[in-house]
Amino acid sequence: MRLRTITNIAYAATVLLTLAGGTTMLLASSALEAERAAVSRAEGLKEQTAAVGQDVLRLSDRAREYVITGKEEFLEDYLYLRQALQQDEAPLAAIEDIGAGDAEIRALSDAVQMASQLSDEQDAAIEAYQAGDDAAAREYLFGSHYENELDLINARIDTFHSLLDQRTDNEVHAAEATARFWRAVSETMVLATALIFFIVLYFVLKRRILKPVIKLSDVVTRLAAQEYDTEMMDYDTVDEIGDMAQAIRVFRENGLERQRLESELEHDLQLRNLLSRMTQRMQACDTMKEIASVVRRFVPVIMPGCAGRLYVLNHDASGMVASCEWLTPRAATSEFMMNDCWGLRRGTMHYHREEDADVPCAHLEGADEDEKKSVCIPLMTQREVVGLLYMELPEESEAGKRAETYIHMLAENIALSLSNIRLRETLHEMAMADPLTGLSNRRRMEEKFEDALGEMKHSGGRVSIIMMDVDQFKKFNDTYGHAAGDDVLREVAQVLGRLTREDGLAFRYGGEEFAVLLQGASPDAAAERAEGIRREIEQISIVRDDLVISDISASFGVATTPDHGSGESLFALADAALYSSKASGRNRVTVAAPQEVAHTRIA
Repeated sequence: MRLRTITNIAYAATVLLTLAGGTTMLLASSALEAERAAVSRAEGLKEQTAAVGQDVLRLSDRAREYVITGKEEFLEDYLYLRQALQQDEAPLAAIEDIGAGDAEIRALSDAVQMASQLSDEQDAAIEAYQAGDDAAAREYLFGSHYENELDLINARIDTFHSLLDQRTDNEVHAAEATARFWRAVSETMVLATALIFFIVLYFVLKRRILKPVIKLSDVVTRLAAQEYDTEMMDYDTVDEIGDMAQAIRVFRENGLERQRLESELEHDLQLRNLLSRMTQRMQACDTMKEIASVVRRFVPVIMPGCAGRLYVLNHDASGMVASCEWLTPRAATSEFMMNDCWGLRRGTMHYHREEDADVPCAHLEGADEDEKKSVCIPLMTQREVVGLLYMELPEESEAGKRAETYIHMLAENIALSLSNIRLRETLHEMAMADPLTGLSNRRRMEEKFEDALGEMKHSGGRVSIIMMDVDQFKKFNDTYGHAAGDDVLREVAQVLGRLTREDGLAFRYGGEEFAVLLQGASPDAAAERAEGIRREIEQISIVRDDLVISDISASFGVATTPDHGSGESLFALADAALYSSKASGRNRVTVAAPQEVAHTRIA
């Protein structure tokens, strides 16, 4: 038999079975619909009859409330409900139309009739109450006979519901049986249809689909090998299915590789965006502390799982000091000399790991026993070290390689930001320094003085000011020239810097005037320090060409807060004491008297 004939027969049989199955499904659905209609009808009958019992109880309650309280509103409610109850014959007709049976109608009719008789007794009780016979009225409404009648009414309504439920259950069971029968017939039709479908599918698949699949296998294989000039060819065997699977596998592997590359590219873009944001934030920083805060926030996000620490140059650029850390790296010294790190010694990245023999850095505790792979990266700009980045690398080799790439980028950005901050600080220091003497200028003195007062208010103590003026400085300029005067100022500045390096700060106040700020020094200690400076200045001897300048002296005024006055008046007090030294013959130290005011200066 030809394939077309088999296909047509199978198609006709499938259509007939489908139509038959659809018909049986409709019949089953109709039976289920009858079941739902029976349930819905029962619910409707219950809703229609629920009002009868409720009206009887409400009517009884209103009559009793009126007899007990005598309030007219209860009587009005009673009359209204009485009229509604009298109209219950219309709902009875509606209930019969919905589908109530004869026995159910009789039970409900008996309840309505009993309710009507009960209403007569309620009317009689109201008439007795209105006639003044309260006892008779109460006997009507609260007697045992009245209660029995109420119970009988409820019993008739319950009988109606019981009959209704019984009939509904019978209808539901009959509908379910019918539905099950037609559903079984429908399932049989579906199984027969499926059987014919699978038989035809197998036959058609084997005869009509398999050969094109073999041809397609060769085509797909050649396309996977980028042989686009391939031609359709016939084969008698089906071994080429494996070739097709291999080609599909190649396509899948290529897709997976492309997806991996795209994922890495997206991840790389995200990290570069984070690096860009981090760089922007660092460029806006004004202090090393702010740089450390930005690094501590961004690096754990850019390099997840890589603990680390940032070191910066200490104050005198002789070593490194820890600025911040993240993700709890291995223990290390907070400050170390440059030679303690092999990365700083060599000026390049230095690894610490178990598999490669190398010298561990001295600033890392237990680096020679720890199996963690880590690296020290010198932060350099213009071949100058500005800091050190220590990072602990992940275990996976591929992750470690990617991490090292981003570590290089991090190091470059952090190094540039640190260099900018140091340059900015250098420029700030230059702006705060006197170019002639190298001492800090008056602007820096005012900043330091405010800081000292703030610390004193917070933790107590004293702040002392030494005001100093070179005696008869105009004489040096007039006698030896302005260059000699500049030499005198420089020599005096060297004395001040040498004698106040550890616990004080020296400033050029202006012209030939200088000031020394001492934190925590008492008036006697400040005066002793001033006296030592005075004696050192007397020893200054400057040789210029054939001239020797040695008659150099200075006058001093010392004031301390809170001993002599408030911090705001401290310079005025020291200046007044300096005036006293000038007025008393110069080349001496005078301690301010409390709240002493300044006078006209003497040159």
